[in-house]
Amino acid sequence: MYKKTLCVFMALVISLLWALPSDAATIEELKKQMAETQAQLNALNGEASGLEGQKDAIDEEISELDGNLMDLMSSISLLEEEIEQKKEEIRQAEEDLQVAEEEEARQYDAMKKRIKFMYEKGDVTYAQLLFEARSFEDMMNKADYIEKIYEYDRKMLDEYQAAVERVKELREVLEGEKQDLEEQEEGLKEEKAELEVLLDEKKAESKNFDVQIAQIRQSAARYSALIKQQNAQIKQLEAEEAARRAAEEAKKKQSSTTSGKSSGVAPENAIRMINSANGSAKGKEIAAYACKFIGNPYVPGGTSLTNGADCSGFTQAVYRDFGISIPRNSTSQRSCGTGVSYADAQPGDLICYSGHVGMYIGNGYIVHASTQKTGIKITPATYREILAVRRVL
Repeated sequence: MYKKTLCVFMALVISLLWALPSDAATIEELKKQMAETQAQLNALNGEASGLEGQKDAIDEEISELDGNLMDLMSSISLLEEEIEQKKEEIRQAEEDLQVAEEEEARQYDAMKKRIKFMYEKGDVTYAQLLFEARSFEDMMNKADYIEKIYEYDRKMLDEYQAAVERVKELREVLEGEKQDLEEQEEGLKEEKAELEVLLDEKKAESKNFDVQIAQIRQSAARYSALIKQQNAQIKQLEAEEAARRAAEEAKKKQSSTTSGKSSGVAPENAIRMINSANGSAKGKEIAAYACKFIGNPYVPGGTSLTNGADCSGFTQAVYRDFGISIPRNSTSQRSCGTGVSYADAQPGDLICYSGHVGMYIGNGYIVHASTQKTGIKITPATYREILAVRRVL
């Protein structure tokens, strides 16, 4: 879509380069070309908006994936801490098992030594121990003592064996728990790797959208510049055409005012020029008001619309009657308001020259306090080099 639009743009530019000489292209042809350019610009802006919407969706996915990745990394970190804790518990259990096994072996050896001592000569030694008793009660006590020693040794050995078994079972449980945690960790790491791959893909996709949008915006900027150029050419042609017609009409209807001073263009023609121009209602009202004083005298330093004014006094007085304040001299008026191009000039704008200023009335003409000889009159705006166009409304 973008490449197709770019090709259309280049073809349109080439056609315009051939078709745009001001003395060859008609206003209607230029308007048609500008409408086509605007349609292409609208299409580009629509395409850019669509891509931006898709990019926003991708960026939301990236944000969600980033959140999921952070959660996974946090879970992995917690599992690693648990695994380390299990390792420490296993290490302690192994130490306890070693101690228990050593104690079991020690107790077993002690019991063997006692049994060996007591029974190394068989039944004789056991009998002698009994016969040496001084009484039956003493004999029973000795027999009971021998039995208790045996039972004690047996009980202690059983207890140590049970302790050893408990430690072994604990170690096995811990090993199993550790293995489960490591399997969970491995699963989370695999999920993290997959998530990182997906995140990289989404980021690349978002970056690709950025590139496409930037390219489309560049083309849109070229279309906008082309439309501005076409519009300026249309205005120029319209101004030239209006000036030509006005000049022809002025030659036919030129007449003197009651005071015998010529304005170059009759006031009624000036009003038609104002009404046919593009611009604001207020600007046209001000320009029409200024034309009421055509034929009045030029007076150096004057600011009276009826008794006489110089160029800047005339424009200042016209604006003053509408409650608008501007500087007194032409040099200062060249900096007031907002600057616009001559192609975008509208009725009511100030047209500034070197040491002079007038008011634009549309269609390439100004009304101004010209000289002491001609007074206030209408003149083509381009009769001198224009230095600035200022809009003060």
